[in-house]
Amino acid sequence: MYHSKIVGLGFYVPDNVVTNDDLSKVMDTNDEWIQERTGIKERRHIIRGVDNTTKMGVKAAKIAIERAGIKNDEIDFVIFATLSPDYYFPGSGVLVQRDLGLKTVGALDVRNQCSGFLYALSVADQYIKTGMYKNILVIGSEVHSTGLDMTDRGRGVSVIFGDGAGAAVLTREQDLSKGILSTHLHSEGLHAEELIVKSPSMGDRWITDIIADNNPNDESFLPYMNGQFVFKNAVVRFSEVIMEGLTANNLQVSDINMLVPHQANLRISQFIQQKFKLTDDQVFNNIQKYGNTTAASIPIALTEAWEQGKIKSGDLVVLAAFGSGFTWASAIIKW
Repeated sequence: MYHSKIVGLGFYVPDNVVTNDDLSKVMDTNDEWIQERTGIKERRHIIRGVDNTTKMGVKAAKIAIERAGIKNDEIDFVIFATLSPDYYFPGSGVLVQRDLGLKTVGALDVRNQCSGFLYALSVADQYIKTGMYKNILVIGSEVHSTGLDMTDRGRGVSVIFGDGAGAAVLTREQDLSKGILSTHLHSEGLHAEELIVKSPSMGDRWITDIIADNNPNDESFLPYMNGQFVFKNAVVRFSEVIMEGLTANNLQVSDINMLVPHQANLRISQFIQQKFKLTDDQVFNNIQKYGNTTAASIPIALTEAWEQGKIKSGDLVVLAAFGSGFTWASAIIKW
């Protein structure tokens, strides 16, 4: 048996900075309103033709691989988490395998939205623990900007999301007191429609139907979020899954050196911080700069925290996420 450990981290965000004031020029909103409700000051949007979901993932992966001190041909498996693949099919995992020039290794795509990176991390952890693979590349990458409604109709959702990618390289760790100690995954499909993009759907209403109807009031292809309901569920599930992970490893909240939550809303992170009585030095947030980048948010934040020296060897690092599905997850890591 092995543990898995993260040996390389990297992230990439587009150069195009979109501030709250920029959004106020195209929809009825303002900086004060957005910051009060979300904590977000700015986010990144891709420049079409320059970046896409795969390209950003590859850029983040190259940094992570270099920092891991391995070569591309030492990667045994790729796991790619996204809700915004470049193609309806195939998934982005195989495009990463191609663009990085990897051997004909397996490539798996994960569609768990905001919890996607932690679900992917859990899969990688199990593959390494069983000895099936040695080095696994895990990527979370998202392009939201091209699918958002940048009008008054869509402002409740469109101000929240941004584009970006993060990556991690996992490898074997023989010291079972280090690395990923455990991961914990949950779902509750009962509330699937509370945070959703309904169309296009091959089982219900496909793109040809949308075009044929040509209905200017059709919102089925736009993101919908029942914000208050999502918030109420998020703070409960975040707390539960963090405590589940700590309890499974006989740890206490006081043992946490760094909590990196999914960057969904700064108010959610602050609520959890206050509930657990954690200091500002024990929680890392960067949603202010990047918005909610869904599957990319945790690897981006984790990378920045590590780059800034906020995560050191021997630290107990807790990752936690909640999002569409509903799905939620946590990972307990001894760095």
